[in-house]
Amino acid sequence: MPRALVIGGSGQIGRYLVPQLLDSGHDVLAVSRIPRSSRHAGLHWLQGDVFVALPALPELHMIFSLGPLDGFAAWLARARLEGKPRIVAFGSMSASSKRDSPDPGERALAQSLRQAEQALADAAARADLPWTLLRPTLIYGAGLDRSLTPLARRAARWHVFPLLPAARGLRQPVHAEDLATLCRAAINRDAAVGRSFDLGGGERLAFATMLERIRQSLPGWTLPVPVPLAALHLALRLAGGSGIRHGLGPGMLARLGTDLLADDGPARQHLDWSPRPFHPRAATWVPPPLI
Repeated sequence: MPRALVIGGSGQIGRYLVPQLLDSGHDVLAVSRIPRSSRHAGLHWLQGDVFVALPALPELHMIFSLGPLDGFAAWLARARLEGKPRIVAFGSMSASSKRDSPDPGERALAQSLRQAEQALADAAARADLPWTLLRPTLIYGAGLDRSLTPLARRAARWHVFPLLPAARGLRQPVHAEDLATLCRAAINRDAAVGRSFDLGGGERLAFATMLERIRQSLPGWTLPVPVPLAALHLALRLAGGSGIRHGLGPGMLARLGTDLLADDGPARQHLDWSPRPFHPRAATWVPPPLI
Protein backbone atom coordinates (compact mmCIF):
# COMPACT_ATOMS: atom_id res chain seq x y z
CA MET A 1 0.00 0.00 0.00
CA PRO A 2 1.55 3.36 -1.02
CA ARG A 3 2.12 5.71 1.91
CA ALA A 4 1.61 9.46 1.47
CA LEU A 5 2.59 12.30 3.78
CA VAL A 6 0.24 15.28 3.44
CA ILE A 7 1.52 18.46 5.09
CA GLY A 8 -1.43 20.81 5.50
CA GLY A 9 -4.06 18.08 5.44
CA SER A 10 -6.67 20.27 7.13
CA GLY A 11 -6.24 23.20 4.72
CA GLN A 12 -7.99 24.16 1.49
CA ILE A 13 -6.45 21.57 -0.80
CA GLY A 14 -5.94 18.95 1.90
CA ARG A 15 -9.68 18.72 2.59
CA TYR A 16 -10.06 17.32 -0.91
CA LEU A 17 -6.72 15.55 -1.38
CA VAL A 18 -6.86 13.37 1.74
CA PRO A 19 -10.21 11.73 0.81
CA GLN A 20 -9.02 11.23 -2.77
CA LEU A 21 -5.88 9.45 -1.59
CA LEU A 22 -7.85 7.24 0.79
CA ASP A 23 -10.34 6.34 -1.93
CA SER A 24 -7.47 5.27 -4.18
CA GLY A 25 -6.03 2.93 -1.53
CA HIS A 26 -3.25 5.04 0.00
CA ASP A 27 -2.15 4.99 3.60
CA VAL A 28 -2.20 8.69 4.57
CA LEU A 29 -0.18 10.49 7.23
CA ALA A 30 -1.72 13.96 7.51
CA VAL A 31 0.06 16.74 9.40
CA SER A 32 -1.76 19.43 11.36
CA ARG A 33 -0.53 21.94 13.91
CA ILE A 34 -3.32 20.98 16.32
CA PRO A 35 -4.24 17.48 17.55
CA ARG A 36 -6.78 15.67 15.37
CA SER A 37 -8.21 12.18 15.18
CA SER A 38 -9.95 10.08 12.56
CA ARG A 39 -12.04 6.95 12.50
CA HIS A 40 -10.79 6.07 9.01
CA ALA A 41 -8.40 3.12 9.22
CA GLY A 42 -6.13 4.48 6.50
CA LEU A 43 -5.77 8.02 7.89
CA HIS A 44 -3.33 8.91 10.65
CA TRP A 45 -3.17 12.49 11.90
CA LEU A 46 0.21 13.72 13.08
CA GLN A 47 0.67 16.85 15.14
CA GLY A 48 3.60 18.90 13.90
CA ASP A 49 4.84 22.09 12.30
CA VAL A 50 7.40 22.22 9.49
CA PHE A 51 8.78 25.44 10.98
CA VAL A 52 9.57 23.55 14.20
CA ALA A 53 9.57 19.77 13.83
CA LEU A 54 7.59 16.79 12.62
CA PRO A 55 7.35 13.48 14.45
CA ALA A 56 9.40 10.49 13.32
CA LEU A 57 8.18 9.16 9.99
CA PRO A 58 8.12 5.68 8.45
CA GLU A 59 9.21 5.06 4.88
CA LEU A 60 7.24 7.29 2.50
CA HIS A 61 6.37 6.89 -1.16
CA MET A 62 5.17 10.45 -1.75
CA ILE A 63 4.99 13.82 -0.01
CA PHE A 64 2.45 16.57 -0.66
CA SER A 65 3.33 20.00 0.74
CA LEU A 66 0.16 22.11 0.81
CA GLY A 67 1.30 24.74 3.30
CA PRO A 68 4.00 27.41 3.47
CA LEU A 69 6.72 26.55 0.97
CA ASP A 70 9.55 28.16 2.93
CA GLY A 71 8.79 26.04 6.00
CA PHE A 72 8.59 22.86 3.95
CA ALA A 73 11.86 23.58 2.12
CA ALA A 74 13.63 24.19 5.44
CA TRP A 75 12.21 20.98 6.93
CA LEU A 76 13.19 18.98 3.84
CA ALA A 77 16.75 20.29 4.07
CA ARG A 78 17.17 18.89 7.59
CA ALA A 79 14.98 15.78 7.31
CA ARG A 80 16.42 12.29 7.11
CA LEU A 81 13.86 10.40 5.10
CA GLU A 82 13.65 6.69 4.49
CA GLY A 83 13.28 5.79 0.83
CA LYS A 84 13.03 8.21 -2.09
CA PRO A 85 9.55 9.75 -1.92
CA ARG A 86 8.31 11.87 -4.80
CA ILE A 87 7.35 15.43 -3.86
CA VAL A 88 4.59 17.74 -5.02
CA ALA A 89 4.74 21.15 -3.35
CA PHE A 90 2.72 24.33 -3.70
CA GLY A 91 4.07 27.80 -4.18
CA SER A 92 2.09 30.78 -5.42
CA MET A 93 1.69 32.93 -8.52
CA SER A 94 2.31 35.86 -6.17
CA ALA A 95 6.00 35.13 -6.70
CA SER A 96 5.62 36.80 -10.10
CA SER A 97 2.39 38.85 -9.87
CA LYS A 98 3.62 40.86 -6.86
CA ARG A 99 7.24 41.15 -7.97
CA ASP A 100 6.83 44.75 -9.19
CA SER A 101 4.09 45.81 -6.77
CA PRO A 102 4.12 49.43 -5.52
CA ASP A 103 3.73 47.95 -2.02
CA PRO A 104 7.17 47.12 -0.53
CA GLY A 105 5.61 44.46 1.66
CA GLU A 106 4.23 42.66 -1.37
CA ARG A 107 7.56 42.91 -3.19
CA ALA A 108 9.22 41.33 -0.16
CA LEU A 109 6.63 38.54 -0.19
CA ALA A 110 7.32 37.84 -3.86
CA GLN A 111 11.05 37.67 -3.19
CA SER A 112 10.58 35.31 -0.25
CA LEU A 113 8.43 33.02 -2.40
CA ARG A 114 11.10 32.88 -5.10
CA GLN A 115 13.74 32.14 -2.47
CA ALA A 116 11.56 29.33 -1.09
CA GLU A 117 11.24 27.84 -4.58
CA GLN A 118 15.01 27.78 -4.94
CA ALA A 119 15.40 26.33 -1.44
CA LEU A 120 13.02 23.50 -2.36
CA ALA A 121 14.97 22.69 -5.52
CA ASP A 122 18.28 22.76 -3.63
CA ALA A 123 17.07 20.58 -0.75
CA ALA A 124 15.52 18.03 -3.10
CA ALA A 125 18.68 17.91 -5.22
CA ARG A 126 20.88 17.25 -2.19
CA ALA A 127 18.63 14.37 -1.13
CA ASP A 128 18.21 13.14 -4.73
CA LEU A 129 14.42 13.40 -4.49
CA PRO A 130 12.13 14.02 -7.49
CA TRP A 131 10.02 17.17 -7.03
CA THR A 132 7.31 19.16 -8.77
CA LEU A 133 6.22 22.71 -7.90
CA LEU A 134 2.66 23.96 -8.52
CA ARG A 135 1.98 27.71 -8.57
CA PRO A 136 -1.78 28.42 -8.56
CA THR A 137 -3.57 31.71 -8.92
CA LEU A 138 -6.43 32.66 -6.57
CA ILE A 139 -7.66 29.51 -4.77
CA TYR A 140 -11.30 29.13 -3.69
CA GLY A 141 -13.78 26.35 -3.06
CA ALA A 142 -13.07 25.18 0.49
CA GLY A 143 -14.36 28.14 2.50
CA LEU A 144 -10.91 28.67 4.00
CA ASP A 145 -9.32 31.26 1.73
CA ARG A 146 -8.61 34.75 3.06
CA SER A 147 -9.93 36.76 0.14
CA LEU A 148 -13.16 35.60 -1.52
CA THR A 149 -14.74 33.67 1.37
CA PRO A 150 -14.53 36.54 3.94
CA LEU A 151 -16.12 38.83 1.36
CA ALA A 152 -18.94 36.36 0.70
CA ARG A 153 -19.61 35.77 4.39
CA ARG A 154 -19.67 39.48 5.28
CA ALA A 155 -22.08 40.14 2.42
CA ALA A 156 -24.36 37.29 3.49
CA ARG A 157 -24.36 38.60 7.06
CA TRP A 158 -24.94 42.28 6.27
CA HIS A 159 -26.94 41.84 3.03
CA VAL A 160 -24.75 44.41 1.27
CA PHE A 161 -22.33 43.53 -1.51
CA PRO A 162 -19.74 46.00 -2.86
CA LEU A 163 -19.26 45.86 -6.63
CA LEU A 164 -16.37 47.35 -8.59
CA PRO A 165 -17.63 47.85 -12.16
CA ALA A 166 -14.39 49.59 -13.19
CA ALA A 167 -12.20 46.67 -12.04
CA ARG A 168 -11.58 45.10 -15.44
CA GLY A 169 -8.39 43.15 -14.70
CA LEU A 170 -8.80 39.50 -15.64
CA ARG A 171 -8.64 36.71 -13.06
CA GLN A 172 -8.52 32.89 -13.15
CA PRO A 173 -9.81 31.63 -9.78
CA VAL A 174 -8.98 27.95 -9.33
CA HIS A 175 -10.97 25.44 -7.28
CA ALA A 176 -9.15 23.64 -4.47
CA GLU A 177 -10.62 20.28 -5.49
CA ASP A 178 -9.15 20.63 -8.99
CA LEU A 179 -5.74 21.27 -7.42
CA ALA A 180 -6.11 18.17 -5.24
CA THR A 181 -6.88 16.08 -8.32
CA LEU A 182 -3.84 17.55 -10.08
CA CYS A 183 -1.61 16.56 -7.15
CA ARG A 184 -2.41 12.92 -7.78
CA ALA A 185 -1.69 13.31 -11.49
CA ALA A 186 1.59 15.16 -10.97
CA ILE A 187 2.99 12.70 -8.44
CA ASN A 188 3.08 9.96 -11.08
CA ARG A 189 4.26 11.91 -14.14
CA ASP A 190 7.94 11.71 -15.02
CA ALA A 191 7.43 14.74 -17.27
CA ALA A 192 6.63 16.79 -14.15
CA VAL A 193 9.85 16.03 -12.27
CA GLY A 194 12.06 19.04 -11.63
CA ARG A 195 9.54 21.46 -13.12
CA SER A 196 7.27 24.29 -11.99
CA PHE A 197 3.76 24.73 -13.38
CA ASP A 198 1.63 27.87 -13.25
CA LEU A 199 -2.06 27.07 -12.74
CA GLY A 200 -5.19 29.07 -13.37
CA GLY A 201 -8.85 28.14 -13.29
CA GLY A 202 -10.90 27.16 -16.32
CA GLU A 203 -12.16 30.65 -17.04
CA ARG A 204 -10.72 34.14 -17.47
CA LEU A 205 -13.10 36.78 -16.20
CA ALA A 206 -12.93 40.41 -15.13
CA PHE A 207 -12.54 41.10 -11.41
CA ALA A 208 -15.92 42.87 -11.48
CA THR A 209 -17.58 39.83 -13.06
CA MET A 210 -15.99 37.57 -10.45
CA LEU A 211 -17.53 39.70 -7.69
CA GLU A 212 -20.98 39.60 -9.30
CA ARG A 213 -20.87 35.80 -9.52
CA ILE A 214 -19.95 35.61 -5.85
CA ARG A 215 -22.96 37.79 -5.04
CA GLN A 216 -25.24 35.58 -7.11
CA SER A 217 -24.02 32.49 -5.25
CA LEU A 218 -25.13 33.75 -1.85
CA PRO A 219 -28.30 32.52 -0.17
CA GLY A 220 -30.93 35.16 0.49
CA TRP A 221 -30.75 38.68 -0.88
CA THR A 222 -27.95 41.22 -0.93
CA LEU A 223 -27.99 44.85 -2.00
CA PRO A 224 -25.41 45.45 -4.75
CA VAL A 225 -23.54 48.71 -4.10
CA PRO A 226 -21.28 49.95 -6.93
CA VAL A 227 -18.07 51.45 -5.54
CA PRO A 228 -15.93 53.76 -7.73
CA LEU A 229 -12.22 52.99 -7.70
CA ALA A 230 -11.59 56.62 -6.78
CA ALA A 231 -13.46 56.00 -3.52
CA LEU A 232 -11.13 53.10 -2.69
CA HIS A 233 -8.06 55.25 -3.32
CA LEU A 234 -9.51 57.94 -1.05
CA ALA A 235 -10.29 55.33 1.64
CA LEU A 236 -6.70 54.08 1.44
CA ARG A 237 -5.30 57.58 1.98
CA LEU A 238 -7.63 58.16 4.92
CA ALA A 239 -6.97 54.75 6.48
CA GLY A 240 -3.16 54.94 6.22
CA GLY A 241 -1.44 51.96 7.78
CA SER A 242 -4.66 50.47 9.13
CA GLY A 243 -5.94 50.08 5.57
CA ILE A 244 -2.91 48.00 4.58
CA ARG A 245 -3.40 45.80 7.63
CA HIS A 246 -6.92 45.06 6.41
CA GLY A 247 -5.85 44.27 2.85
CA LEU A 248 -6.55 47.68 1.30
CA GLY A 249 -3.09 48.49 -0.02
CA PRO A 250 -1.67 50.27 -3.07
CA GLY A 251 -0.63 46.96 -4.60
CA MET A 252 -4.13 45.55 -4.36
CA LEU A 253 -5.69 48.66 -5.89
CA ALA A 254 -3.16 48.74 -8.72
CA ARG A 255 -3.93 45.11 -9.62
CA LEU A 256 -7.67 45.72 -10.00
CA GLY A 257 -7.02 46.91 -13.53
CA THR A 258 -4.26 44.40 -14.27
CA ASP A 259 -4.65 40.92 -15.71
CA LEU A 260 -3.37 38.23 -13.34
CA LEU A 261 -3.36 35.18 -15.56
CA ALA A 262 -1.44 31.92 -15.55
CA ASP A 263 0.26 30.44 -18.57
CA ASP A 264 -1.01 26.95 -17.82
CA GLY A 265 -0.38 25.49 -21.26
CA PRO A 266 2.47 23.31 -19.96
CA ALA A 267 0.22 21.93 -17.20
CA ARG A 268 -2.50 21.13 -19.73
CA GLN A 269 0.03 19.41 -21.98
CA HIS A 270 1.99 17.42 -19.42
CA LEU A 271 -0.51 16.96 -16.57
CA ASP A 272 -3.86 16.94 -18.40
CA TRP A 273 -4.85 20.02 -16.40
CA SER A 274 -8.53 20.73 -17.10
CA PRO A 275 -9.98 22.95 -14.35
CA ARG A 276 -13.61 24.01 -13.98
CA PRO A 277 -14.95 27.50 -14.78
CA PHE A 278 -15.87 29.87 -11.96
CA HIS A 279 -19.48 29.20 -10.97
CA PRO A 280 -19.58 29.26 -7.14
CA ARG A 281 -22.56 28.09 -5.12
CA ALA A 282 -23.59 28.74 -1.53
CA ALA A 283 -21.72 25.59 -0.42
CA THR A 284 -18.51 27.00 -1.92
CA TRP A 285 -18.06 29.22 1.13
CA VAL A 286 -18.43 26.38 3.69
CA PRO A 287 -15.40 24.19 4.53
CA PRO A 288 -15.73 20.50 3.63
CA PRO A 289 -15.65 18.33 6.79
CA LEU A 290 -12.47 16.64 7.91
CA ILE A 291 -12.73 12.86 7.76
